[in-house]
Amino acid sequence: MNRIGFIASTILVVLVLLSSTLFVVDQRQFGVVYALGQIKQVIKEPGLNFKLPPPFQNVSYLDKRLLMLSSLETEPMLTAEKQRVVIDWYVRWRISDASEYIRNVGIDENAGAVQLNRVVRNAFQENINKRTVRDLISVRREALMADVQREVLAVVKGAKPWGVDIVDVRITRVDYVEAITESVYRRMEAERKRVANELRSTGFAEGEKIRADADRQREVTVANAYRDAQKIKGEGDALAASAYSESFGKDPQFAQFYRSLDAYKQSFNKKSDVLVLDPSSDFFRAMQSSGSTTTPAAAPRR
Repeated sequence: MNRIGFIASTILVVLVLLSSTLFVVDQRQFGVVYALGQIKQVIKEPGLNFKLPPPFQNVSYLDKRLLMLSSLETEPMLTAEKQRVVIDWYVRWRISDASEYIRNVGIDENAGAVQLNRVVRNAFQENINKRTVRDLISVRREALMADVQREVLAVVKGAKPWGVDIVDVRITRVDYVEAITESVYRRMEAERKRVANELRSTGFAEGEKIRADADRQREVTVANAYRDAQKIKGEGDALAASAYSESFGKDPQFAQFYRSLDAYKQSFNKKSDVLVLDPSSDFFRAMQSSGSTTTPAAAPRR
């Protein structure tokens, strides 16, 4: 029983020692092997590798992919005309030589990002001091970014190379400081309000003009229509009078009878109308029978 336990313990110790001597390097990483704190080997190719167990050798990893560094501060910078502006930028960079990077920068990516941020910001400050705001927002901004990238490369490839490559430097935003921005916004707002009020006044004046013209056209149209209606009515009345005259000329008694009926119609227009007349008058002649000498005793009521 003791022998079996001893064998199992031995196998376990061997597995632990073996696992401490094996490590895997991913295709996205550098594998850096340290021996007593010194760089022993840098493994660039992915795969399974061997090393001495700790504390004789240790391994750490560095990212070999393209890294992104964005601006960490929003402190304003001065342009050539002494305008205070705030810029946002980013840098794409990668570790190309792990040994130089560890010796001159640090043991992880954060150390390189901190130092690179300082170098890029100083390069931007130096170049922005030579340019105007118009240059920063025009096509000349490309030249500015190229100059910054060139200066940053000169630093990282200098006497003590960082072991990194600077792939790209870009500006994402250029803006005035908050106080100036608020002032600009207020001026823009006042200008927009002025233009809006001017447009409203112009629109109101145009509306009044259109309404006045429409009213005038309506009055003219109504007057012309009334004139035409009166003209047509007059022509109709003239034709009617001519027809009446021609008809009445042929039979005067019928004309007298027709006019009497029309007079009765106009006189007895309402039920409440009351007329007091002499029955023997000519007004009731059309109602009297031929040869009759009797007349109504009282005035008719309708």
